Amino acid sequence: MPVDTSTRPPAGLSSAAAAARLRADGPNAAAAPPRRHLASRVLHQLTDPLVALLLAAAVVTTVLRDYPDTAVIVLVVLVNTAIGVVQEVRADRAIAALDQLAAPTARVVRDGRDLVLPAADLVRGDLVRVEAGDVVPADLLLAEAARLTLDESALTGESVPVARSAGEEASAGTVVTTGRATGTVVRTGAASALGRITALVASTRPAATPLQRRLAGLGRVLGFAAVVLSGLVFVVGVVGGRPVVDMAVTAVSLVVAAVPESLPAVVTLALALGARRMAGARAIPRRLHAVETLGSVTVIASDKTGTLTEGRMAVQHAVTADGSRYGVTGTGYAPRGAVHHRGEPVAVPDDLRRLARAGLLCNDATLAAPTDERPEWAAVGDPLEAALVAFAARCGLDPETTRAAWPRVTEHPFDQELRRMTTVHRSCDGRYLVVCKGAPENVLTAPLVDATAEEIAELTATAHRLAAEGLRVLAVASAVTDAPPADPARPAGLRPAGLVAVGDPLRAGAADIAGSFDDAGVRLVLITGDHPATAAAIGGQLGLWREGDPLVRGDDGDPARAHPRARVFARTQPEQKLDIIAGLQSRGHVVAMTGDGVNDAPALRRADIGVAMGGGTEVARQAADLVLVDDDLSTVAAAIGEGRRIYDNIRRFLRYALSGGVAEIAVMLLGPLFGLAVPLLPAQILWVNLLTHGVPGVALGAEPAEPGTLRRAPRSPSESVLGAGLGRDVLVTGALIAAVVLGAGVAAAHWGRPWQSVVFVVLGLAQLGVALAVRAPRARGAGRGNRALPVAVAVSALLQVAGVLLPPLRDLLGTAPLGAAELAACAAVSVLPGLVLRLARRSGGRFGTNGPAAGTTASDR
Repeated sequence: MPVDTSTRPPAGLSSAAAAARLRADGPNAAAAPPRRHLASRVLHQLTDPLVALLLAAAVVTTVLRDYPDTAVIVLVVLVNTAIGVVQEVRADRAIAALDQLAAPTARVVRDGRDLVLPAADLVRGDLVRVEAGDVVPADLLLAEAARLTLDESALTGESVPVARSAGEEASAGTVVTTGRATGTVVRTGAASALGRITALVASTRPAATPLQRRLAGLGRVLGFAAVVLSGLVFVVGVVGGRPVVDMAVTAVSLVVAAVPESLPAVVTLALALGARRMAGARAIPRRLHAVETLGSVTVIASDKTGTLTEGRMAVQHAVTADGSRYGVTGTGYAPRGAVHHRGEPVAVPDDLRRLARAGLLCNDATLAAPTDERPEWAAVGDPLEAALVAFAARCGLDPETTRAAWPRVTEHPFDQELRRMTTVHRSCDGRYLVVCKGAPENVLTAPLVDATAEEIAELTATAHRLAAEGLRVLAVASAVTDAPPADPARPAGLRPAGLVAVGDPLRAGAADIAGSFDDAGVRLVLITGDHPATAAAIGGQLGLWREGDPLVRGDDGDPARAHPRARVFARTQPEQKLDIIAGLQSRGHVVAMTGDGVNDAPALRRADIGVAMGGGTEVARQAADLVLVDDDLSTVAAAIGEGRRIYDNIRRFLRYALSGGVAEIAVMLLGPLFGLAVPLLPAQILWVNLLTHGVPGVALGAEPAEPGTLRRAPRSPSESVLGAGLGRDVLVTGALIAAVVLGAGVAAAHWGRPWQSVVFVVLGLAQLGVALAVRAPRARGAGRGNRALPVAVAVSALLQVAGVLLPPLRDLLGTAPLGAAELAACAAVSVLPGLVLRLARRSGGRFGTNGPAAGTTASDR
């Protein structure tokens, strides 16, 4: 039934009063989860199974009074724990900063003006406006409500929307599914309905990301393999006459050295810092898994308005009921411009003014004047409706005065099924003005009076021609009645008022953006509710569509079964977007979906990556994995590159760390066969592990993107972390290191030198050399790249050499001194594995790289 909206709401709080209440009550935010204390972080690190093994080994060596090995084990535990705690803290801080960037906003009335503020700044007594697609930012007492329904499932679990009317409350966290409302804030923060529930779950730990789960599974497999092989080393040593306890400690040390136990912390930090880098590029990941998934995206299903276009709508043409066509000029949303007819400026005729007035009244948007922080006029509300407000001002109407003279008394807000909106306004003479606006095929096909079939056909043809120019066309009809219509959704007696054609120009370089996605092996697909002619025109300008290509209509069949090459979908309904995405996913694609409206939220959740526009509805932002602050699709390309960089660096770390573990196990297993009875002592194994898996390993995670990262096809989401030849590369690299180490040890033994110390030095230096060899290749003139890695390698190399030079470390590690010539020889042979990898990379072969061969593009694959 009609909803009375004639009572005008108050002007809201003053800025001074709001500031005072904010200081008194605190921000409108749920209580933050309790901070993790240092002790709990340390305990979490110490409960790792491999660290527990180390601690057990320390107990054994202490009982046996093997204090040097005990000291080394304790040192390794302390350093690994410190690195893990630091990484946890840094990751938590990065994620907290992202939460601040992604904070929700609210439309509030302050000092009589509509403003968009962070929801955390709301206070009791604030006047808040909400409309379809908004999340209610605080508990509200509704002053007015027009066809308002709320999705309260977040609070009650009930999935059916609930109708609310003036005088009732709307709870924080509920979603406006239809209609609009204005209400006064009565409770904020922890006192609100959502805040009370949030407080109960504030301490819930976030689930592991998909990549973390895959890596955890990999860690279990590697741990099992390392335990089996280390057990074999234990058996070989005991059979060779070594003490059982010594070999037990050696086996435990080898397990810890062979498995990169710090990998989960390194991955978490890489994802968190990568998310911060994305945020710096104006793309805010709301969930960490978005960072890792972006690198595998194969299709981007994009909305048009505000994504591929500038998002600043403006009425460019208007057509009155008699078919007269006028041009309208102006900049952005500024309420200044001119009207032209046949290319010449003209005074605004009465019928055009009536058309503009109708578009202004059947409208919920307003315009925000420039401020010191924002130098341009801005839309508050739907950009399309804001364009109609600016159009009315350019036709000589004052928006506030006109709306005050024609107060709205009832309405039927925009309906996705009917594709139109109707409002009813009372005039000063006691009669009523009914205005209906919407899609031409829905408004012009409704029962109309005072218009012949030929006139309707001409308006319809004009709408098609304007749509073919890439414009979004709205039809407007109106009527003056003695009483409000019984059913505002289907009013009778409407007369055509005309057409307005709203233009939203493509963003500068939008066609280049589409081309860059093609280069990256990512297919851009346009999904819009616009007229097919409009969609085809935009698709043609983007290079997505040419005459003869398939163009799928949502109102003409099942778009999910469209031709596999289809890249333009028009007249799509929200549920059809879900079907399109499901169809793409069924063909093996990883889909990123962009959107900004409440009708986009289901598709954003259904896609592998939901990308919301920063200027869109709160529902879309909450449903998305990634929020584009600048609404620019080119930012997604940068985010995809960042996702690929992070994944490449994780694989780079795995290659480096696992190849070292393979080498250590191979040396311990094969050494006795070459006359090296016990190639390494437990303390020496742990020292090498400490220096190689510590700071150099973390530094590898900061490597820049490889040249051509966005010119290669994305990796398959089903591909193993060790896929694409990485497992083979780990084995080959480990074999290279082991061969050099064993060769150096056998040569030293042949010449009567301290061969165990030689094995110790060469093993550590060779692994550090591999770290430099597997780093990301740099383009010419690209600068010095990641400076942290060579510094970390140099420091670790000095500490490795110090293990045979400094008497305290020699006593601790059980090494013997080496002379300058011997150290130089060790350094010379240590560079061989890394040198082989570098030569293999320069020769253009697959071996020695971290991904596809250099120069491979999406089209090559």
